Amino acid sequence: MDSIAFPFAGPPGPGSTIEVAPGVLWVRMPLPFKLDHINLWLLEDGEGWCVVDTGIDLPEARAAWEVILGGALGGRSVTRLIVTHFHPDHIGLAGWLAERTGAELWMTLGEWTTGRMLSLDRDRASLPEFRRFYRAAGFDAALMEKVDARGNPYPERITPIPGAYHRIRDGEELAIGANTWRVMVGGGHSPEHAALWCRDLGILISGDQILPRISPNISVWPQQPEADPLAEFLDSLAPFRDLPAETLVLPSHDAPFTGLCPRIEQLAHHHDARLAETLELCAQPQTALEVLRNLFTRSLDDHQLFFAIGESLAHLHYLVGQGRLERRYDGILGKFRRVG
Repeated sequence: MDSIAFPFAGPPGPGSTIEVAPGVLWVRMPLPFKLDHINLWLLEDGEGWCVVDTGIDLPEARAAWEVILGGALGGRSVTRLIVTHFHPDHIGLAGWLAERTGAELWMTLGEWTTGRMLSLDRDRASLPEFRRFYRAAGFDAALMEKVDARGNPYPERITPIPGAYHRIRDGEELAIGANTWRVMVGGGHSPEHAALWCRDLGILISGDQILPRISPNISVWPQQPEADPLAEFLDSLAPFRDLPAETLVLPSHDAPFTGLCPRIEQLAHHHDARLAETLELCAQPQTALEVLRNLFTRSLDDHQLFFAIGESLAHLHYLVGQGRLERRYDGILGKFRRVG
């Protein structure tokens, strides 16, 4: 397929589902951000249902789950909870659902450990590292007040992550009901993001790794200040190019679509354009904040600001890794300049 198409008329309403393939149901939950929704998936699993991703911890999301558990699932059990990655909109209600249903959590090691670590960081012990990271990126006193106020927002958006889980790995095949789903692990957006591919159904549950109209956030974060997540993300797209052209992609945001390979090429070209713009901006030494203000010209709320600085750093770090930029420190400020 040479173009992207959306085969469904619209998303399911609160507490309802849409069948996108035999034994595969689409659920949508609200989010308290500008990106105001997340898609979740229910897979028929023998006598029960497997849940893929859970939504963020909001009263309205819990209420919608109660309706689904009592209605769409037809009184059948939840057999397991598969979480694609540790971000709050995906794992936020995993602890609550596990306690509510008795289902076991299934994740990759990198996602479970990252989520557990962030969930337990409640005493602001990491604030000095946060301050050092954002000050080096160019934050002034007013922006540093936002860093102090924000702290680590992760624990506020989730229920306690279960202390035990079932580990899944890249290439592993999961028998879910009558179908086999292969785990496809990608990086960049998160450490070990698990997408699920079912050859018999021709379906890819892509999570946030491949979205139809927006680029997944690829950011450098204070916990790994020297990371090169954009290189990881671009490398991890390669296995998805080998999937059949007619694959139905079930993303975490927007709507199910076809046209996987064209969308992968669009994502790659998007980052090529961003990298070229970033390189041009660094003809003279620039902080990450100065680059951000040129890459993101629209008004940003506080939530978007932290994602934008992380994404600006991701493009800068990629170019450093390619030998096209160099980074030097002017006191505590990290400045990037084009090589040659």
